[in-house]
Amino acid sequence: MTWSILARDAHGRFGMAIASRFFAVGALCLQARPGVGALSTQALMNPPYGPDGMHALASGQTAAEALTSLTSADAGQAQRQVHVLPAQGPGAAHTGAHCVDWCGHLLRDGFSVAGNMLAGPRVIEATAQAFEASAGQPLAQRLILAMQAGEREGGDKRGKQSAALRIQGAQPYPELDLRVDDHAEPLAELQRLLDKSLE
Repeated sequence: MTWSILARDAHGRFGMAIASRFFAVGALCLQARPGVGALSTQALMNPPYGPDGMHALASGQTAAEALTSLTSADAGQAQRQVHVLPAQGPGAAHTGAHCVDWCGHLLRDGFSVAGNMLAGPRVIEATAQAFEASAGQPLAQRLILAMQAGEREGGDKRGKQSAALRIQGAQPYPELDLRVDDHAEPLAELQRLLDKSLE
């Protein structure tokens, strides 16, 4: 019912964007900790994955090890989707066997994309391609452009409702935290809010 992108930049910041035909998708799915990592829990989301995943990364586990720690202790892991991007090293992702099609994930150098209940694999492929093609632009704008590209490929196959964008820098609070909880065109509204934040 959701797809998202996690990214890190050369300055050590994390960027996260997510969209769904689900109310207030930005409330519980996204998590980040300065200098540690970023994570999105989705499908039948498990909110403790966020803080638990950050704790695992902060304790020295790799993204793959942190992901195993989360899913191996979870009886509902077959219905979960989660991806993790650490401050350094490769990301990791889990798409449970019982997530609703189309579902899957992509891991790239410095970013990851994952989604479930989507129109098809082109949603996350187009999201990744647009993010790569926008190199040189501000991180927040790159994330929105990426999500818009995924939406043009069908996005969440049930429709649109909410979206969120977060930029996590070195401070314990986000540099930017935008949420659209209920809107006919959530990604367009997210772009409007980003533009407003830059005025």
